[in-house]
Amino acid sequence: MGRRGERRELLAEAAIEVLAAVGGRGLTHRAVDREAHVPEGTTKNYFPSRDSLLAAIADHLAEDHRAAVASLRRNTPTAVTADQLDALYRGMLHRSTGVGRSRLLALLELYLESIRRPSVRAALGSMALANTDATIALHESAGRRLTRAQAGRLDAYLLGLSLLLLALPADVLRGTGLDPAPLPTDAISEGPGRDGGPGSPR
Repeated sequence: MGRRGERRELLAEAAIEVLAAVGGRGLTHRAVDREAHVPEGTTKNYFPSRDSLLAAIADHLAEDHRAAVASLRRNTPTAVTADQLDALYRGMLHRSTGVGRSRLLALLELYLESIRRPSVRAALGSMALANTDATIALHESAGRRLTRAQAGRLDAYLLGLSLLLLALPADVLRGTGLDPAPLPTDAISEGPGRDGGPGSPR
């Protein structure tokens, strides 16, 4: 990666931290400059408009996500147990609301921005499709066949659950059965459902 590519990556990482910390309204070129510890005007030089800055964040998160999905698929054994699959999901939830909190918050902000910005929407769509493919492959290795619709709903379940774990008070999480976090695979039955395949939500 050349110097310009490294600088763009540095600024995208800084923008993620700013977006996670102060939300969309606080995402400015100057705020990213300060977070990245670069001279004022650097971010604007690389990403002249706010739209281009948001698109850069979305593209960066999507590329990171594609790399993580590819690594997961490479390193998943040819056969895993249902318990191992459940443990993986628990680990993903724990990471996304722990050390990965900034990326999750930035992602949630991008979902709101995508309503008005097609370029952000395209990057998020690419990420969702990669999730779907990885989920199907992962479940197949555990002997669980999912349709694309079921895999998409499972991904949506994980995203929504992660948001609730971040946003709701501890007593509400306990009172609504979300603490401890329910296994994502609990949302999938073993019998055929409306999609005509096994594992449809009840």
